[in-house]
Amino acid sequence: MNKGVDGIDLSAKLSREESESRILSAQRRLVHLRLLTAGLLEPHEVGPGLVVLFEGFDAAGKGGAIRRLTGALDPRHVRVIPISVPTDEERRHHFLWRFWPNLPGWGEMTVFDRSWYGRLLVERVEGLIDQDTVRRSADEIVEFERSLVNDGVTIVKLWLHISDGEQLSRFNDRAKNPLKHWKLTPDDWRNRGLRPAYLEALADMLNWTDHGHAHWDIIAAEDKHYARVAVLETVIHRWEHDLARRGVHVPQARGDDYLH
Repeated sequence: MNKGVDGIDLSAKLSREESESRILSAQRRLVHLRLLTAGLLEPHEVGPGLVVLFEGFDAAGKGGAIRRLTGALDPRHVRVIPISVPTDEERRHHFLWRFWPNLPGWGEMTVFDRSWYGRLLVERVEGLIDQDTVRRSADEIVEFERSLVNDGVTIVKLWLHISDGEQLSRFNDRAKNPLKHWKLTPDDWRNRGLRPAYLEALADMLNWTDHGHAHWDIIAAEDKHYARVAVLETVIHRWEHDLARRGVHVPQARGDDYLH
């Protein structure tokens, strides 16, 4: 069972210099792993697909972390899928239906900026589904993820966590910056008032859906320099571990060779 966000140390920090150095090193390793699983490096065997999904409060730094995660990868080797409010067509289907077209096959990689966990967070908090449906949906998500893992997909699930005070500070920064106004909506301000309900929903979500085949990693995101490194290194650790579990030999990276 996941211990949740209560015990997370939000004071964790890194200097810009150390962060940039570790990000560069992690990006090299990510390129290596991506080329390996795409079958483009010896032994030229296509490996399991990879799903990395990001969840977190508004302004938690998901976008910046995703840019660092994918920044060194060839655009042909990764898809980033932003998830927003379902369309009328999507609402007429099972809630997981809309995610299937973007799931990776063998040798592919997909990053979800928000995900099917909106079912247990937004839809629950907004009262769009009742509690019985919330609990049933959690069970369906667990089995959905289990089926993906059994079919050859590695799943990495990340929750980026920030305090209420840090979120307010970032909202105010966005309000003052003309190039970031688009990131701040009336709904973002409204959702701040719902934080207690989201924390309750989050605790249940972690308890219900944290399993060995699809573990939740909680990232302390109060300091962006720390969070970006933690995201990349966590993805690498989870990816390497799952490849090894499946019997895939992962050799050591060869430095800058994989960036050119």
